[in-house]
Amino acid sequence: MKKQVVLSLFISCLLAHSAMALSEAYKDNVYQTGRLKPIDSVLKVKNGQKAPEFTLPSISGKKISLKEYRNKKNVVLSFVPAAWTPVCSDQWPGYNIVQDIFEENNAVLLGISVDNIPTLHSWTNQMGKLWFEVLSDFWPHGATAQKFGILRSDGTAERAIIIIDKKGIIRYIDVHDINERPPLESIVRELEKLR
Repeated sequence: MKKQVVLSLFISCLLAHSAMALSEAYKDNVYQTGRLKPIDSVLKVKNGQKAPEFTLPSISGKKISLKEYRNKKNVVLSFVPAAWTPVCSDQWPGYNIVQDIFEENNAVLLGISVDNIPTLHSWTNQMGKLWFEVLSDFWPHGATAQKFGILRSDGTAERAIIIIDKKGIIRYIDVHDINERPPLESIVRELEKLR
């Protein structure tokens, strides 16, 4: 337990330092949203329920379907509200540091935004290479976020982490304060439960 606490603190510090350094590289391009209202949607899914299916285009040029991971990998969905915004621009690069934690827990991470492919390509290119697939829920606009009940009235998605097990069942939902990055420790703890 002590080792896990130390690891948790180390990861938090590392993520904070890394994210700030990465965002400095393109800080003048990041749109300052100001404080946003945290919740503006109605969740349509719950723990223990089968996750809604989706197929979305990726910036890698592939079409990614949730069902392709069935019986193979646990899936962590990371929905972010918008490209080129401060918290989103810090959240995803931080996951590069902990890729091995996802691998150790037989999990894949899928980043999802309602932005279009060219915008996501340009934005993630500024972050450096991300190890996970980045998907566009642009058209029909926000349809996947809507299936989960996390599409906001302004057309952006909530900041949300949804963990789906190998059988396609939702095991964890965190519709997070849109102004804050979700804690990595919670994701790790929930993935370890699926071992």
